[in-house]
Amino acid sequence: MKWIYGLLPLLILLVFSIVACVLGYAVVQIADNWSLNKVISKITLIFLVLAIFPAMAYLKIDRHSLGFTGKWRFIKRSGQGFLLGIATLFPVLLVLYALDVSVIDQSKSWTAAVIIPKLLVALLLSMLIALLEEPLFRGVLLAGLRKQFSCITAIILSAVYYAALHFINTKTVIKSADLQFSDAFRLLLEAFANVFNPVNFSALLALLVVGIFLGLLRSQYKDGLALCIGCHSAWVWQIKMGKELFNSNANSEFIYLVNPYNEVIGPLVSVWLLLSMLLYWLFRQHQAKKPTAK
Repeated sequence: MKWIYGLLPLLILLVFSIVACVLGYAVVQIADNWSLNKVISKITLIFLVLAIFPAMAYLKIDRHSLGFTGKWRFIKRSGQGFLLGIATLFPVLLVLYALDVSVIDQSKSWTAAVIIPKLLVALLLSMLIALLEEPLFRGVLLAGLRKQFSCITAIILSAVYYAALHFINTKTVIKSADLQFSDAFRLLLEAFANVFNPVNFSALLALLVVGIFLGLLRSQYKDGLALCIGCHSAWVWQIKMGKELFNSNANSEFIYLVNPYNEVIGPLVSVWLLLSMLLYWLFRQHQAKKPTAK
């Protein structure tokens, strides 16, 4: 019956999404210039974040076991994670530039006065995203799954939820004058169906690998959550700045290395992170075979 426990996060997500449909429809009746699909998405996200606290109480997980260590220790480990994020994604960006997949946007004037504010804003947004997503996925969700499953199974399951959640969305826009209550649930069905859109497959696979990478990072260290937050924020920061500075070259013969989802993640990221995990595993195996000093 363990598989039922593995589906519990999906059930919770469905309940939150249905409630968000009802609330979202009410909200856009008041603010009719807001997009219903975006309102439903934001309300669902708020529910998921708020659910962290009752979930911690139910699972008997305190902030320390979740991965929130002392303040200065947490900041230090987050900084180390940020450097790891730079080291693991920046080479990908360089390869994409070298292969002419990413080309500098010549339509903009890139001066220090333009770039620095964008760098800072992107950094703050990236840190916020990581601080919201990591306690949810590598914190509560992973800890809860580990109570029922082996470590590797829990990591893979949490990675599946992490990857899929990025694609539960729809771009359908319905004019407020034509909006019906049933449209909220139609948009919800479209959003969940989008997970299986073949166009997103390589990006979905890449985010699955990203989720496994972060899950392994969390499981290897007692304060691994801080490492995950730092690493995640560095990845998002680089992706955001990459989208600001570069355009995707559709004529490149290597365009298949990225997915249209954000024009960075794709097969190249999947292979690179899988190789990184393999090298780390080989390193740990080598360390374990070393004779211990007497």
